[in-house]
Amino acid sequence: METLKDFLEFELISIGVYTIQVYTLVSVLIIFTITKLILWVFKKSLFRKAKLKNLDKRNTYALFQIIKYIIWVIAIGLILESIGVKVTVLIAGSAALLVGIGLGLQQTFNDVLSGIILLSEKSIRIDDILEIDGDVVKIQSIGLRTSKALNRDDISIIIPNSLITTNKVINWSHQAEVTRFKIDVGVAYASDVDLVIKILEESAIEHPGISNPKFIEARMMNFGNSSLDFQVLFYSENIFGIDRIKSDIRRTINKKFAENKVTIPFPQMDLHLKSKTY
Repeated sequence: METLKDFLEFELISIGVYTIQVYTLVSVLIIFTITKLILWVFKKSLFRKAKLKNLDKRNTYALFQIIKYIIWVIAIGLILESIGVKVTVLIAGSAALLVGIGLGLQQTFNDVLSGIILLSEKSIRIDDILEIDGDVVKIQSIGLRTSKALNRDDISIIIPNSLITTNKVINWSHQAEVTRFKIDVGVAYASDVDLVIKILEESAIEHPGISNPKFIEARMMNFGNSSLDFQVLFYSENIFGIDRIKSDIRRTINKKFAENKVTIPFPQMDLHLKSKTY
């Protein structure tokens, strides 16, 4: 027993009045292990409860993230105390330094504050589909400083949280279960308008990714400079994969136009030359 006590009290590092003993490292390890264990228990129980009560897993994730950050702040405070650093004295003595660090890391703190807002406000959640700066992404995780997302090219994107909270962001997941989309197309002026509308609606109806086929509608929108302009509108649940669906429908439209001899014109301009007579 005396040997164990001597081992725990053995000094590893001594700096002024501060000494780090084996006991200190053991205490830090115990606090770290207990913190990880508590977080594991919280996560398991929280998600199990959410599954049993059919709660939204995205809300559960946001709640767990907030709890995790609070527990880690407490754990870090306990670790500093066990080392011999008085947290209250450290904060009071470093006030001027913290102001300087705050100014230098202003953007980082902005991102962190934005992360807290996102997790507590729940305006953006896991699996939400967002449109940011013209790029459509699916949120995979929301961290304290950054969020991880996947775009339509399966490229992982790290987004600073402040970019989501301060910019105009379209959240497609806040829509109804289905969203309306449109495809624009122009045909030659000599085309049969009724035939074109029929082809557009049939092309959309035939695609399996379309929801509510009875709401599919083709419209003649305008008399363009080189074409009659049409638009076909349809609903789909597959917001993230809508580009592929639109591509398939355009291919079907093009095929049916060719079969029915409907021409898609290219821009034309007539140039008239006048000869000058003397």
